[in-house]
Amino acid sequence: MKIMLSADEIQTSLAGAWRLMMGKPDGFRLLDLSAEGFWSSFQAIIVAAPALIVGWVGVANEIGDPVAASGRFSMVARLALVDLGSWVLPLVGLALVAQHAGIANRFVHYVVASNWASAIIAWLLLPPALLRLFLPSATDAATLVSLLLFIASLVLTWRMTNAAIGKGAPIGSAVFAGMFVASLIVLFTLQSLLGIVVPG
Repeated sequence: MKIMLSADEIQTSLAGAWRLMMGKPDGFRLLDLSAEGFWSSFQAIIVAAPALIVGWVGVANEIGDPVAASGRFSMVARLALVDLGSWVLPLVGLALVAQHAGIANRFVHYVVASNWASAIIAWLLLPPALLRLFLPSATDAATLVSLLLFIASLVLTWRMTNAAIGKGAPIGSAVFAGMFVASLIVLFTLQSLLGIVVPG
């Protein structure tokens, strides 16, 4: 695996994932589906990190110790573990069941596409995170924007999944639903284990 992909390679990968999110399977022509490309696609986490950090800091400001900086840093670290676990662990679970589900030959396609699509989603969800960070009084507006962008991200992820699995909408939708549920299970489990209580 390359230590770090070039800016052009990252841009090409993001463009390919975006085409898949638009429901266009030809996006795979822009993605590296080799073994090296599979592992390199996890560098999408680094691409997503700046947007994710804004969200972590905003949430930490809401639920962390308002006085102690160390308390807020600890909360950011725990939120990071939750998000990274929710990103990676469902993919590990899919690897374990892919053969039985009849999608083993599309597993690499899905992981590569999903990783780069997740980076796009992270940046798509940045506006409400910025609202919460810099305009904490605009909670209602941030919540509404979050909801609309979350719905849009689900639609885009469903399209990407169907294009990546390439076995028709029923199987693609089943994979999408399974991965969504798995992500929620990991999310809530890690939040509970790490003592994170996100305000409603």
